[in-house]
Amino acid sequence: MPVQRSSIKWLRRLIGPAFIFYSAAVIYWMFIGFGREIHTGGILKYNLVPLRTVLLFLNLDNGVALTDRIINLIGNIVVFIPFGFMLPLIRNRLYSLTRLTLYAIFIILILEMMQMLLHVGSFDVDDLLLNMVGVWAGYRILRFSKMNSEV
Repeated sequence: MPVQRSSIKWLRRLIGPAFIFYSAAVIYWMFIGFGREIHTGGILKYNLVPLRTVLLFLNLDNGVALTDRIINLIGNIVVFIPFGFMLPLIRNRLYSLTRLTLYAIFIILILEMMQMLLHVGSFDVDDLLLNMVGVWAGYRILRFSKMNSEV
């Protein structure tokens, strides 16, 4: 049985505030959480080499704590899963994977650049890649749940 239009409208009304709240939480985590502090001056930190950070965290002989590995690798994916299913529900045109991808890349690039420019973190292309895996996973969850609700 197909999903009723009234159910979709109700879901969108619920998702909108949830999206705003979740976005605020992500911004907090990226700019203030995890003990981040603004370090004025100094060099800007960045990594433009794809998979450099991922490979660093997968190398078990480098002395990086397991919790740091989990937070960086899995955390960067999991934290963006909700965006993959919330954004298409809020904006119909983002049901297109291509449009969702372009939109999410643009937003994540801005966030990564802001972290670097405000000296509260670094710009890391690997974070962008991991975040996008999260967005795509969320989109897949949405498509899977939509497919099952129409059966």
